Amino acid sequence: MSDLTLQSREYRLTTAEIIYHLPDDPDRLQSFIWQHLDAAPEYPALRRFLDFWVRNIEGTLHLVKIGQTGSTGEVRLRPVSVSSQLH
Repeated sequence: MSDLTLQSREYRLTTAEIIYHLPDDPDRLQSFIWQHLDAAPEYPALRRFLDFWVRNIEGTLHLVKIGQTGSTGEVRLRPVSVSSQLH
């Protein structure tokens, strides 16, 4: 699906900071930033990514912080009445 279609369905740019334990040094934490268009409050794309993480990555999850942009309002398209050529 295109970004414009997702935004019209209330998907917004979502950023998650994933804090996890290093496999070789469990006392040390590492940070990973993930960004994608996603829909609150279920966050289906983030959940799929975290499920993938748990199945395939050795770092144990410690904390996930989520931030999301506000609503961009109604998606509107309008015709262009003037066009010009640069070259």
